[in-house]
Amino acid sequence: MAARIDLTLDGADAKLLGEFWKTALGYVDEPPPAPFSTREEWHASFDPPEDDSADDAVWLCDPDGVGPRLSILRVPEPKTAKNRLHIDVRVPGHGNPDERWARIRAESERLVKAGGSVLREHAGHHIVMADPEGNEFCVAATSA
Repeated sequence: MAARIDLTLDGADAKLLGEFWKTALGYVDEPPPAPFSTREEWHASFDPPEDDSADDAVWLCDPDGVGPRLSILRVPEPKTAKNRLHIDVRVPGHGNPDERWARIRAESERLVKAGGSVLREHAGHHIVMADPEGNEFCVAATSA
């Protein structure tokens, strides 16, 4: 049996990044673990220091339970270099190359409207983008 993975993304504003990645991936806020009714209640159970807030993190999940969970944590240090691991956002890959490229471009435009930015295009194949805090990701087609 293969291991399941979660992905964790560091940033300065967990809420901002959470909203962007919900839009990008179609994810939803992950409910708090039982028996807690809110994330704040769950967070308080760890007796955190006063300057540690439940707003310092966001937990997202695939509503269909297929994709990995995404945790977004506030960290004090800024991003300083290229990501060593990044997310690929995949659009349907069927159709001819022009149709696939049109879907890739349309998805990148949707994500720009959500706060992302285009870093560079590899015409016909994929678009390298950044989320609102500069974390790189790619938009590409699925395998045909």
